[in-house]
Amino acid sequence: MFIGNNIKRARELKGLTQDELAKKMGYKSRSTIARIENGDNDVSQSKLKKFAEILDVSIDFLLDDGNEKMQVSHSRGIRIPILGRVVAGIPLEAITDIEGYEEITPKMASLGEYFALKIKGHSMEPQILDNDVVICKCQSDVESGDIAIILVNGDEATCKQIKKSQEGVTLIGFNPLVYPPHFYSNKEIEELPVNVIGKVVELRRSL
Repeated sequence: MFIGNNIKRARELKGLTQDELAKKMGYKSRSTIARIENGDNDVSQSKLKKFAEILDVSIDFLLDDGNEKMQVSHSRGIRIPILGRVVAGIPLEAITDIEGYEEITPKMASLGEYFALKIKGHSMEPQILDNDVVICKCQSDVESGDIAIILVNGDEATCKQIKKSQEGVTLIGFNPLVYPPHFYSNKEIEELPVNVIGKVVELRRSL
């Protein structure tokens, strides 16, 4: 059951519908995804690997039964700081507003530089909640549809989904009542500026 829940969490974090995920996985209909997420269908090892690749998460994330994070020893995991905020002009390693630590696997750490960020506010509900922690890979660009950490006009970083077009980018909060979609033209991206500083690759929630 927990594998299905983790697939659902990763799908929602990625901003995909069950139909969209079914097509990417090669399933004929969304009902297969629904049965997997409900725990009615088992997932083979090969399919689990494909889910992880499509959803941009680790296999460990999909296999996490909720207790794994507490059981991982410091000798096995790589600690990264949970930042309370990210501000323009301050290197990540220089930020002192640290609210704790999370662990990532050595394999994940070998793929790049990562930081964790505590979410504040309700603009990404219901997928990402206030006080959730997101694991972010440091990178200056993401694909359309990804959830990213973005700096706008030199202000504190925000977590939003990015939709790209030839004219610019739209930042999308999953709760439009709190944060309506906001479009930035290519000119505004250069002049404000609008900078991507990381891609959200995992969501961690305290139960």
